[in-house]
Amino acid sequence: MNENLFASFITPSLMGLPIVVLIILFPITLFPSPNRLITNRITAFQQWMIRIIVKQMMLMHNPKGRSWSLMLLSLIIFIGSTNLLGLLPHTFTPTTQLSMNLGMAIPLWAGAVLMGFRHKTKASLAHFLPQGTPILLIPMLVIIETISLFIQPMALAVRLTANITAGHLLIHLIGGATLVLSSISPPTALLTFLIMMLLTILEFAVALIQAYVFTLLVSLYLHDNT
Repeated sequence: MNENLFASFITPSLMGLPIVVLIILFPITLFPSPNRLITNRITAFQQWMIRIIVKQMMLMHNPKGRSWSLMLLSLIIFIGSTNLLGLLPHTFTPTTQLSMNLGMAIPLWAGAVLMGFRHKTKASLAHFLPQGTPILLIPMLVIIETISLFIQPMALAVRLTANITAGHLLIHLIGGATLVLSSISPPTALLTFLIMMLLTILEFAVALIQAYVFTLLVSLYLHDNT
């Protein structure tokens, strides 16, 4: 119980060198490229899931938006796999770092917005001033819409960071309580252990849902600008 509550969120290092890059690249090994004519069941399941994700994500996009299909597919696979790997004991979850999530959100958001200003200049500028706005409110609304536009990538990153971090903290706290209660009150410890198991199952769902939500919001920003 003397362990720091936030120790699992510290960037790991080996011989003084950060190994977060290796951790980020590790999920690539979980999705190998098939080199056989007849694949196994795991590869077939992965390809089936990829087809479903691409079909659902690209359904609402025009040809310009569909050019981002590989980017969005890679994004949801990366976030989902790193979130799931972070639920394993003694592992590090890169998506608990706000700096990394901002590093994913800002370029994707900026690319979508710049694409909108390039291909739909009038429509993009029209978002800053809704039709029928009174003249006296024009400066205020332009400022509000500008602020809301720049808050979008921050909201993306903070949402992902907060949800993943909160789940890890809850599991850590309940696990520590179960360990302490095991020598004091075994029935109570069993109850807290069952709660921790249910919370772990919920966190598996949250890990996948947050990957889907992050990618879906990026897809919606892209749809609004293409």
